[in-house]
Amino acid sequence: MLKRLNILIFITIASVVNTFLPAQAEKLRVGLAGSPPFVIKDDVFKGISVEIWQELALSDKLEYEFIPQNNLASSIESMTKGELDIVIGPISITSERLEKVAFTQPYFFGKVGLLVTSERPTVWSRIRPFFGLAFISSVCLLIVLLFVVGNLLWLVEKERNKEQFPQDYWHGVGNGMWFALVTLTTVGYGDRTPITKSGRIIAGVWMIFTTMTISSLTAGIATTFTLFLSNQGVAELSYPEDIKDLRISVVKGSTGEKWAKQYQARINQTQTLVDAINLLKLDEVDGVVFDAPALKYYLRNNPKDSLKLSPVDFATEAYGFMVSTDNSFLKKIDIKLLEMQENGKIGEIQSKWLSSPQNNQ
Repeated sequence: MLKRLNILIFITIASVVNTFLPAQAEKLRVGLAGSPPFVIKDDVFKGISVEIWQELALSDKLEYEFIPQNNLASSIESMTKGELDIVIGPISITSERLEKVAFTQPYFFGKVGLLVTSERPTVWSRIRPFFGLAFISSVCLLIVLLFVVGNLLWLVEKERNKEQFPQDYWHGVGNGMWFALVTLTTVGYGDRTPITKSGRIIAGVWMIFTTMTISSLTAGIATTFTLFLSNQGVAELSYPEDIKDLRISVVKGSTGEKWAKQYQARINQTQTLVDAINLLKLDEVDGVVFDAPALKYYLRNNPKDSLKLSPVDFATEAYGFMVSTDNSFLKKIDIKLLEMQENGKIGEIQSKWLSSPQNNQ
C-alpha cells in the first residue's frame, strides 16, 4: 500500500514538473513595430525601444525572440490572435487600442507633427494639376458639348434669326456656343436668344441638362483649382486646421492617420514612413502626419532632402510597450520600467539616439 502511494506521489510531482518547466523555458514572442529611431531593423535590431527592452530583459533574465512586423496595425491583429506576447516600438497609448490590448507604463512622451517641403512651390508644381487627366478630360468634354449645342442652334436659327446666328458657319456656330456657355454658367446676358420653336426646345433641353449635370461637368475643373490653391498655401501651415482638404500621407494604423482624418485632410495611406515621405518628395502629397521624433530623426539623417518640420502640433502622446490582455508579466515589466526611469537609464538611451548626430552607431 505504501509502495503504491509513493508511486502515485512520484507520478503527480513528475507531471507537475513536466507541465511547468516548458512554460518557464518558452521564449517570449516580441514583435517589433515602428520607425527609427525607436526601431531600426538592420543586421542587428537597435533603437530606443529595442535598447530599453534589451536592458529590461537582461536584468530580469527574460528569454525572447524578435519577430519583425510590417506595421502597427498588423501587430495588433497578431497579438489579438495570440501570435505575440509583447510588441515594442513607438506605440501610442490610446483608448481605442486599450480596448483590444494592454500597455505597460509609458517610457516616452512624443508629439505628432507635420512634415512639409521646405522649398517654395515651383511654377511647375502649381500649374501641373492643369495638365492632369481629370482637368483635360473635363475641359474637352465641356468644349465638345458646347460645340454640339452651338451647331444645333445655328442649324435651326440661321434662316429666321440671321442677326444673332449668321449664316456664316464659324460666326454662327460661335454665337451658338456663346449662348450655350452663358446658359451653362447661369449668367444669361440675353444678347443671343433663339426665336424658333426648335431653337427654344434645344435651349430648354440644354438648360435642364446643365442644371442636372453641372456639378459632374465641372468636378474635374474644380478639383484642379483646389489643388492649385492648396499648393500655394502649404508653406504657411501653422495650425492643425490648416491641413483641411490638403493631400496628406499617413502610415496605416498610426495615430497620424487618426489626426489627419479628424482635421479632414485628403488621406493617402502607406505601409511605412519611408513610403509616406517619398510621396511628399515626389510632390504627390502636401505633407506627412506622423510622430515628430521619427520625423526629426529622418531629417537629421537626410539633410539634403528639401523637407522641414512645420510648426503644426497635433498632440502629445505617451509611448508604451503593447502586451496581451491575458499576460502574467505586466506588473514586473512596469516596475522595471519605472526603475529605469528613476535611475536615468531610459533618459540615457533616449539621449544617445535623439541628441547625438551620429546615432546610427
